[in-house]
Amino acid sequence: MNFDRELDARGLNCPLPILRAKKALGEMQSGQTLRILATDPGSVKDFAAFAKQTGNELLSSAENNKEFEFYIKRK
Repeated sequence: MNFDRELDARGLNCPLPILRAKKALGEMQSGQTLRILATDPGSVKDFAAFAKQTGNELLSSAENNKEFEFYIKRK
């Protein structure tokens, strides 16, 4: 999947991945996509709730070897 910016939040625990994603999305243009890499298992629920609350679109989420990958499109 194509993305405009990447955020490496591996090794960070809640709420840091969400806070960093919020900051990154705030610096992006509407319609741009942010790719996030995380290792916190709680980030799956966190990013789903974050997208719902902020109006940004969670395009996809996947897990591979205890590493999570999210794509969020800025509203």
